[in-house]
Amino acid sequence: MYNEKVMEAFKNPQNVGEVENYDGLGKVGNAACGDIMQITIKVENDVITDAKFKTFGCAAAIATSSTATQMVIGMTLDEALKLTNKQVVEYLEGLPPQKLHCSVLAEEAIKAAIEDYRNKKAGIHAKDKEPEYV
Repeated sequence: MYNEKVMEAFKNPQNVGEVENYDGLGKVGNAACGDIMQITIKVENDVITDAKFKTFGCAAAIATSSTATQMVIGMTLDEALKLTNKQVVEYLEGLPPQKLHCSVLAEEAIKAAIEDYRNKKAGIHAKDKEPEYV
């Protein structure tokens, strides 16, 4: 069902955990499939210097979370906002059609973490909240 690259990312995920003293937090989830992702980022001079994830979900959810965090480290915030689920899927050399939603969640979690960072920087503090289910 999964190709070798997806299985490698699932079996040996990178950036697992939570960034210490993170600057931005993105939580997303999908109640229909049960996947929940949390991505935290560290930002210096508008560049993402670290990103980590915690994901409860299938192999594709873990693989896309790992891949997305790897891809955004070193990017500016604006560059990271342009990261698409299609780019994550291409990096992984494909996902089964029924698992493409996992790459969408990874994209959304990155964008939510950046939004959280920018809101905090602007003095807008969101209350701790549960993941927003799609």
